[in-house]
Amino acid sequence: MQLEKRVCYLGDDDATRAAAYLCGVLTNRGIAFDRVDSGTSPSADFQNRAYSLYVVSDYPRSCFGAGDMEHIVERVREDGAGLLMLGGWESYFGRLGEYHNSPLAEILPVEMSDSDDRRNYWSPVLLRPTTLDHPILADLPWETAPGVGGFNRFDAKAGATVLLEGIRTKTTWKKTVAADLNADDIQIEFVEKYPFLVVDDLGAGRVAAFASDVAPHWIGGMVDWGQERVFQELPAALGDGLFVEIGAEYAKFFAQLVSWVGKF
Repeated sequence: MQLEKRVCYLGDDDATRAAAYLCGVLTNRGIAFDRVDSGTSPSADFQNRAYSLYVVSDYPRSCFGAGDMEHIVERVREDGAGLLMLGGWESYFGRLGEYHNSPLAEILPVEMSDSDDRRNYWSPVLLRPTTLDHPILADLPWETAPGVGGFNRFDAKAGATVLLEGIRTKTTWKKTVAADLNADDIQIEFVEKYPFLVVDDLGAGRVAAFASDVAPHWIGGMVDWGQERVFQELPAALGDGLFVEIGAEYAKFFAQLVSWVGKF
C-alpha cells in the first residue's frame, strides 16, 4: 500500500488530557496526524489506510479490532511504515496493556514481561545516551540528564540498539535540618540501569520502544527540559482553546524520535 505522510496516534486519553503533549509536538513541527482516543477503536476504514507512523501510547490492547494489529505489522514489514510504542499503564504489559503476546510484540525491538512491568520511583531515573551519533539523540544537551518518575520495564531484543538507558538513582539528604546547605549534604547513589529507548530496522520499516510516557506524571521533569519554552495551540478539530506549554528540548527530542521512526 502507498503510505500516507501522516501519523496515526492511538491512546493517551484524549487531547484535553495526556495526548495534548504529543499532539502539541506534532503540530509544532508540522507533522500531520490523526487521533484515536483511549477507549475507542480505530475507524472502520483503518485497514484500508497505510500511515507512515503508528504511535501506540497507553492504549488498551482490547480496543484494537480483529486484524488491526496485523495490519500495522504488514505496513511496517512490507511498506516501510514505522511503529513506536510509548510507555504507560496500558502499554507493553502494564496494568491493562498486555501486549506481550500480541502481533505488535513480534516486531517491537523489546522483550516484554508477562506480568505487571510498571515501575514507579520517588528518586529520579536519569536518562543517559549510549551514543550521540544517532538522529534521535543529536544536538540535545544530554549533560543535563532529564529525570523521569516511572516507566515500563523491558529488555532489548538481540540485534536491537539501545539508545537511552534509564539510570535509577537514590537521592538522600545527609542532614535533614541545617542552618547552611553545602554541596556534600546531598547524596546521589547509582542503583541500577535499564534499557529505556530501543530501536531497530524491520523489513522496510523502523520500530522503537520508549519506556516512559509523554505526559506527567511518569515523564516527570523531562516535560520541562530546556531553558526555552514552547507554547503551542492545538488544532481546533481536537477541541476549543487547547494548548500546551513545554520545554524546548523535550519537544525536540520527541519530534526527532517521531521523525526517525516514521521517516518524516
